[in-house]
Amino acid sequence: MSRRIKKIAVLGSGVMGSGITCHFANIGLDVLMLDIVPKDLSEAENTKPAARNRIVNQALDAAIKARPAALYDKSFASRIQTGNFEDDMSKIGQCDWIIEVVVERLDIKKIIFEQVDRHRKKGSIVTSNTSGIPIHLMLEGRSDDFKKHFCGTHFFNPPRYLRLLEVIPTQETDPELVNFLMHFGDVHLGKQTVLCKDTPAFIGNRVGVYAMAKIFQLTSQLGLRIEDVDALTGPNIGRPKTGTFRLGDLVGHDTAAKVIQGIKENCPNDEQAAAFEVPGYLQFLLDNNFLGNKMGQGFYKKTGEKDDKGRPVILALNLDTLEYETSSKSDIPSLKAAKQIDSLGKRIQHFFAAEDKGGDLVRRSLLGLFAYASNRIPEITDHLYSIDDAMRAGYAWEMGPFEYWDVIGLQKGIELAEANGEKIAPWVKDMQAAGHDSFYKSENGARLYYDIVSKSYKMIPGSADFIILDNYRNRAPVHKTSETILHDIGDGVLNLEFTSMHNTIGEGVLRGINESIQLAEEGDWKGLVIGNNAANFSVGANLMMIAMMAYQQEWDQLNFAVNMFQQTTMRCRYSTIPVVIATQGYVFGGGCETLMHCDAAVCAAESYIGLVEVGVGLIPGGGGTKEFAVRASDAFFEGDVQMPTLIDKFKTIALGTVGTSAQEAFNYGYLLKHRDTVVMNKDRNIAEAKHKVLELAQNYVMPSQRNDITVLGRAGLAALYIAANELKRGNYASEHDIKIAHKLAWVLCGGDLTGAQQVSEQYLLDVEREAFLSLCGEQKTLERIQYMLQNNKPLRN
Repeated sequence: MSRRIKKIAVLGSGVMGSGITCHFANIGLDVLMLDIVPKDLSEAENTKPAARNRIVNQALDAAIKARPAALYDKSFASRIQTGNFEDDMSKIGQCDWIIEVVVERLDIKKIIFEQVDRHRKKGSIVTSNTSGIPIHLMLEGRSDDFKKHFCGTHFFNPPRYLRLLEVIPTQETDPELVNFLMHFGDVHLGKQTVLCKDTPAFIGNRVGVYAMAKIFQLTSQLGLRIEDVDALTGPNIGRPKTGTFRLGDLVGHDTAAKVIQGIKENCPNDEQAAAFEVPGYLQFLLDNNFLGNKMGQGFYKKTGEKDDKGRPVILALNLDTLEYETSSKSDIPSLKAAKQIDSLGKRIQHFFAAEDKGGDLVRRSLLGLFAYASNRIPEITDHLYSIDDAMRAGYAWEMGPFEYWDVIGLQKGIELAEANGEKIAPWVKDMQAAGHDSFYKSENGARLYYDIVSKSYKMIPGSADFIILDNYRNRAPVHKTSETILHDIGDGVLNLEFTSMHNTIGEGVLRGINESIQLAEEGDWKGLVIGNNAANFSVGANLMMIAMMAYQQEWDQLNFAVNMFQQTTMRCRYSTIPVVIATQGYVFGGGCETLMHCDAAVCAAESYIGLVEVGVGLIPGGGGTKEFAVRASDAFFEGDVQMPTLIDKFKTIALGTVGTSAQEAFNYGYLLKHRDTVVMNKDRNIAEAKHKVLELAQNYVMPSQRNDITVLGRAGLAALYIAANELKRGNYASEHDIKIAHKLAWVLCGGDLTGAQQVSEQYLLDVEREAFLSLCGEQKTLERIQYMLQNNKPLRN
């Protein structure tokens, strides 16, 4: 099926409707968003389009102002047109895809679809974003063409950030349409698309709500405090830091109770029906309208007070007394010990071996999950990877149920689950009897899953387009340092993976970059990708290393380290092979400097890119300040005033500005339109970077180092000192910020030059390094570094 999607209609402008609208605008599509006409209009107002579109326009305004942002760039709002169901429904005839996102009532959805069927053009796609109403029930009375082009597309909230898109066809849906939506969602929307059967709550919420309900049940049985449960069921087991009870407060307890009750009512044969009881303490919250964050209290209550360290005082609900109490430190040994274990797999094994309440909770909740997930096949899906994909993408788990199970071991998981009274699905026993001992395995860089029907291992559909470095672990690396691994990713291309904590860039990473480039140049390699599959590409330079040398006044050693960083980023640009970087998540400080020096960048849309060194009292010292001087020079043109361009570059660094999407990073000059590209799906970035290396390698010639960089000297310094003073007067900067800003200005302008002149990159690197080292000797800079290391947030001093 050859389709080109040019225009989308979104019917409904609530939180989900406006979020979906913004995300389609993010990918460059024109979007028509419609909603109802307000019921309280006067006769005069009823004739005015602005009044009749008040609901939809207010929703769009709220979405544009939302934090975190729904749009990659606020200018993308120009792609969105608004209207109402009464005046503008005929406009959907111009749309290629119509998405219904109205209230969760089947009768209202049917009314909307009757109008859609009347106005849509033949062959246009129609989908519903329902989270639980059976998809087939919406087809009653619809035309054959409507039925053929209709299915469910369930986005998770917020649509920009949560990666799960469930595609739910009916028996009437054209299979080619299903394939199209699975592909479009992946490539263009950046989603983990999961094919679901038309069953209650589909996959993500069916399994996710069970997991939450099971933990609710175990919390009471084990007599645990909610704070301890949230600590146990958050990052310690590879889940979001909200844990379980904070997640309930975030979602809203009315919503959670409705879904729990809905599953119980609509799945009478569910073997875990007892887990879907609304516990007494949750009913207490519902009865008192303590619905969570939206009401100011739920399981947790904000007091508005602060403790002696300036932190907000938040009370937690005692599930026995139903009174709010102050929190105290956990006394669960397994929870304390888990903090010392970096590997998620080893933490899971640690909890399974622990003989305390923490171990009991994690063990029993996961054993229940193993049984529940196994028994949902083939009810909700035919493939085990679909359940794991849904939980990772929709609930932000690091592992899905079958991936957790592989960590424990197939046989051990079966034995422990059955000893705990759980019933494992027969197909798992059949799999074990056939001699298989894991749900997944890796072969030749590909991930295979156990296929229940064929009773054999198969490649996950579509995974050939991804490069996931975990699938290369069973191969010997090409090269390895203390903080990097160099992989052969095929076709003569290497990939350098950082393995330091938070992917910080220190001596081990710098050495790894240099040695990898040298190895590629001297061997029969076409080029190098620098990329990893971690949540964050890199949080920047190793601050601890800088702090230690600065405190000990090891200036020669620090000068050597900074020079090594500068020469390493320059090596990324000046080598005989192309070097392409692939990013996602945080690309801060030194990570950003490395990016700017590569031949090209392939950035996941959700890359947050910025030179943030001012937050720790420094300027970019790994070539980043020099590079902004280069880019300012390249932006100058004959007759140009020049100062506005220079001031713009100065303010970006001086304010530590971060592009909160890869698209926004172009606006700040971190990415360049002629060089860098954005991919929507983060799992595709390394594969796309590999393609870029192969493209560049065909006619690659190492560039020459620059000696034609125009800097403005004293005239530029005067302008930037004035700009710095304006920042101080506007209360954007402290005295120390101004000192940093003056150092920054000094580098960008080439120092105390009498007039504009051309200088070399190495000249600017020397000026940059000198300014960086001088700031390392400032007490307030050392205080900022120490505070960041201790508190993971910047200090304003």
